[in-house]
Amino acid sequence: MAKDVIIALDFPTREETLRFLDRFPAGEEKPFVKIGMELYYAEGPSVVREIKARGHRIFLDLKLHDIPNTVKRAMAVLSGLDVDMVNLHAAGTSAMMRAALEGLTRPDGTRPLLIAVTQLTSTDAEALKNELLIDTPMAETVLSYARNAAASGLDGVVCSPLEAALVKERCGAGFCTVTPGVRFAGGDAGDQKRVMTPEQAAKNGCDYIVMGRPITKDPDPVEAYRRAVSEFLG
Repeated sequence: MAKDVIIALDFPTREETLRFLDRFPAGEEKPFVKIGMELYYAEGPSVVREIKARGHRIFLDLKLHDIPNTVKRAMAVLSGLDVDMVNLHAAGTSAMMRAALEGLTRPDGTRPLLIAVTQLTSTDAEALKNELLIDTPMAETVLSYARNAAASGLDGVVCSPLEAALVKERCGAGFCTVTPGVRFAGGDAGDQKRVMTPEQAAKNGCDYIVMGRPITKDPDPVEAYRRAVSEFLG
């Protein structure tokens, strides 16, 4: 299983996004990047195509969650963008995940990686119990969602780095773990509740770590990205 650092391009406009990517020296790094709701809703599929044309791998983070047929049809559209990874909410049930996989698969059998969000890293045990009304402990909830995703044919899950090793243990070493909630030692956790450093995440079985503000808001984001790669990949 390949491992990498994914930069979250949490910018509101195409111009700011491309200005950030232009800071990486031509002919050197082409970071794996995440395009989330903010940028996609602001700029649409054209910005995805433009960033892909620059040579970046793309995780399109739209977290689909709807009835199975709607998600299937949406995934069929997204499959035409030639991204490398897309996601949905595991809470949408196995029927939705299977429909998504069917919609995402192109006529030639190829498709991006499809992963499922288990529980957001901004959700803690208190919110899980008191707001979502789930009495099962966080780790068991995540593992149950991960098992459903694996049984539905998905490639992996989004989980916190704290749960990555347990997901691997329960779903197999080849089941992909994509983990936000990663911060440098001593860094601000922001709105994340379940966090680790890049080095800790590597030791805990994470395949891909997603880092946004610790890189994008750093005075020298290129150096911050290189630090993340060095600490995660060793």
